[in-house]
Amino acid sequence: MHVATPSHLTYPHAVPGKPSQSAEDYLERIHELIETKGTAHVADIAQTLGVGQPSVTSMVQKLADGGYLRYEKYRAITLTDEGRAVAVRIRDRHNVLAGFFTLFDLDDETQARDIEGIEHHLSPETLRTLADLTTFFKDNPDALKQFQATRPARNGEG
Repeated sequence: MHVATPSHLTYPHAVPGKPSQSAEDYLERIHELIETKGTAHVADIAQTLGVGQPSVTSMVQKLADGGYLRYEKYRAITLTDEGRAVAVRIRDRHNVLAGFFTLFDLDDETQARDIEGIEHHLSPETLRTLADLTTFFKDNPDALKQFQATRPARNGEG
């Protein structure tokens, strides 16, 4: 079984401190699989992320070394409290951004691409501002309509 290594004994390939964007994506996906299917396995992660199983195994081992999950070959992967906290934080960021972009009638594909591009880079303050702005527009639909009326028609241009 692959378990978290004490910080003074971590290997150079371990995920130290704050996980990378890629590591966050893996943790988010593992959490989603556990929530929807009840378990997460290397093959499921590889399929949903569109990567090879060896790549998933390598990242899962790094995440286990970093203390984010528990991994035993051919067994279900479980998140540690720290791994779950990272996954939930990323999911919440994703949901805030999706709620914000949905206000402006952006198509699902554009939203998904844009969210994936920025969700790992926003400060907590910026994220709170977007959440507050989303709430403001939802609570004040006339203000949203007024804002939308000031924008020129885009006709699919980006």
